[in-house]
Amino acid sequence: MERFHRPGDEDPFPSLNRLTGNYEVLEVVLEHNHLLHVPQTRHLIASQRKISEIQAFDIETANDSGIRPKAAYELACRRVGGPLNLSYTCCDQKNHLRTKRQRELAFGQAGSVLKYFHDKIVENPSFHYDLQYDCEEHVTNIFWLDAKIIIDCAHFGDVVTFDTTFGTNKEYRPFGFFLGLNQFRETTIFGVALLFDETKDSFTWLFETFLVAHDGRQPKTIYTNQDISMGKAIEKVFIESYHELCTFHIMQNAVKHLSPVKDEGEVEGEDEESHILSDFSACMYGCEDKSAFQEAFDNMICKVHKQIWLDSIYKLSEKWVECYMRDVFSLGVRSTQLSESFNNALKHHLKSYFHIVWFLKHFERPVKVKRSKEFESEFEATKNIPRIKMSTLMLVQASKMYTPVIFEAFQGEYERSMAACAKALDGNNKFTVSIGSLDGTFEEERIVIGDPLTQKVSCTCGIFNRVGILCAHGLKVLNLMNMKTLPTIYVLKRWTRDAQKGIILDRQGRNMVADPKLEAMLRYKNLSHKFLTLAKKIANSEECCLLLEDALDYIGPKLEDKLNASSKEPSKESSKEPSKNQENIDPNVQQTTDFLNTARLKKKEVQSKISKRTRTWIDKLRNEKRKPTKSSTSTSKGGKKQKKDDGLQPQVEVQNDGNKKGANMLHEEYNVIGSFTQLLTAPTCADDRLYDGNLF
Repeated sequence: MERFHRPGDEDPFPSLNRLTGNYEVLEVVLEHNHLLHVPQTRHLIASQRKISEIQAFDIETANDSGIRPKAAYELACRRVGGPLNLSYTCCDQKNHLRTKRQRELAFGQAGSVLKYFHDKIVENPSFHYDLQYDCEEHVTNIFWLDAKIIIDCAHFGDVVTFDTTFGTNKEYRPFGFFLGLNQFRETTIFGVALLFDETKDSFTWLFETFLVAHDGRQPKTIYTNQDISMGKAIEKVFIESYHELCTFHIMQNAVKHLSPVKDEGEVEGEDEESHILSDFSACMYGCEDKSAFQEAFDNMICKVHKQIWLDSIYKLSEKWVECYMRDVFSLGVRSTQLSESFNNALKHHLKSYFHIVWFLKHFERPVKVKRSKEFESEFEATKNIPRIKMSTLMLVQASKMYTPVIFEAFQGEYERSMAACAKALDGNNKFTVSIGSLDGTFEEERIVIGDPLTQKVSCTCGIFNRVGILCAHGLKVLNLMNMKTLPTIYVLKRWTRDAQKGIILDRQGRNMVADPKLEAMLRYKNLSHKFLTLAKKIANSEECCLLLEDALDYIGPKLEDKLNASSKEPSKESSKEPSKNQENIDPNVQQTTDFLNTARLKKKEVQSKISKRTRTWIDKLRNEKRKPTKSSTSTSKGGKKQKKDDGLQPQVEVQNDGNKKGANMLHEEYNVIGSFTQLLTAPTCADDRLYDGNLF
């Protein structure tokens, strides 16, 4: 038998044309499907379709992990052997997720955000958030941070970068976050904010809230991009911090604005432009003296055609030129590249169609990834011993104190000190130190002053003042002063293995715990070990077992009363009325249901982007239809007066001539074309306007 029925052959299923009974028709169709080897499909009726609790958990877990519903449904089908063995359809799965989203937004976007923050406070009382309201009691700016962020900022908040370049959603709300470096030189988060706009007032509120959350501790250095509103807010709030600009963004702007001076008839070349960019880069990084920078900048500005941007960036030279920042503590950071790397991680977890609650929940995913990486680094630091190239007392001491990545940097400076040549100058313990290389050349000489009594050295390179690691010049002078161990003054705690040791208190004076669940698990493990050890010892003694049981019966009710009392404390706080302040409210007071319902998030009006799609000849023909003719552009004086008075576009009168009639017939023919087949079979129009060169 043939696999497919061909035209002209005998009909293999004549009953299909004669029978009207459903059962016989269904039997013949099933037989036909079997002969053609077509798999039979079964559709679940509504009473048979059901999503169990375990299946709902799998669906929600896959959705929270960023798996698309279609991919999650296909995975569920493969796990049970096909869609026939699954008790729900893909449409049921989407309906379940839609219902879940509706439950998440039961209080609206702003109320659901407050509910989300309230749940975080229940998990960890040290969680902190703050909101700013406008005059209409609409939420405009949101700032939040958990206990781990507060602890990290207390230990590593000396250098902070702030950036708002990540696009959050279709409303284009600025998403800003404060970042820094931990003891492993890995990115850590110091605060997160979802802003309404990028104005001075918004940034001022954000920076003030940041300081309040971190107990008023200001960073030594803060890096941002070249934003005027942000710079004004930093000058007002971070009065003790040194504000530096991102050199990466400055170089990007230099590529856009710098062009060499062109003589008459001379064509600008790429070599000349790259030469100017290299000169600008030398002014930024290569000048260690202010006079040398001024000379190099003056020579470069003579070669540039447009000097407007250079004049504006020159006024901020103390924020991006190397010679102005030689004594600024920066950890070797010169740009906001920490934010760029974090933006790359956010792109894999945050999508533009997320509502604000999903945005908050999915933001936790890259944060957990970074923290798990930090745990791995801590484990590797305790498990592995750093490789020491030279067995000296100072290197052995440094390997036990520093983290592996910092020890590698210190060991590199120690090796360079072995190749350094020193020469004593007039005066006590004053030397010139120059480091040699394998090719016989020497680096620039540095002046180092040592003090054996205080065990201090001062080098003109200023590496320790910027990075926190003693330079090779200083190590050479320490060796000349017969100091074989590293003085404790040159060991910064933030670079050591014990950088996070210490007690940090929150705003209520409580000891902060980064992860309460982890702490509870460790306590459970400790108590279980003690109880099991004790039970194993006294199991053979009936008297000891009775004594232990009596003690448990006595202490058990007291522990339950203690737990019940602590669980009732949040309910007492929830009965408190919210603050009546129009701008800010107390974030640590639990909100009532009525307040959650009345909370509103300020909407941001976003202009739709112009479509970049290439116009086809049909689009151009439609534009030709809408475009008025020359004779129709003339308007009466009354029409002009109406436009001036009402602000409305006056009606245009069109002359009723033959051209208009022909155009109408042309467009009627065009409107008939409804498919590609009709387009091919349509008669050729004789109107020359269809073949106007402007249409193509």
